[in-house]
Amino acid sequence: MSHVETWVAIVGMTVVTVLSRALFLMAGERVTVPDRIQRALRYAPAAALAAIILPDLLTFEGHFTIAPGNDKLMAGIAATLCYVFTKRMVGMIVVGMAVYTALRLLG
Repeated sequence: MSHVETWVAIVGMTVVTVLSRALFLMAGERVTVPDRIQRALRYAPAAALAAIILPDLLTFEGHFTIAPGNDKLMAGIAATLCYVFTKRMVGMIVVGMAVYTALRLLG
């Protein structure tokens, strides 16, 4: 790929990104999103987070596994349980990292 092609690709991606994000701002209040879609969009951050986190938690040494030897999965389960019972995000992070660190050091 030449320098010109690289710059064309960068400029093209910039234009697409700016336009796709700016359309919502430029439309302003003229475009209303139905209540049903607004309710559905509340779950988008959780769905995106799950799509990013779960594949990492369910792999161990490059292979899919749900065995107790998977330190990341065990730490994820502990962190999830902590959040379910306490509803504290910082506590969830601390518990997850503490369990993961302990399992790594002991294993």
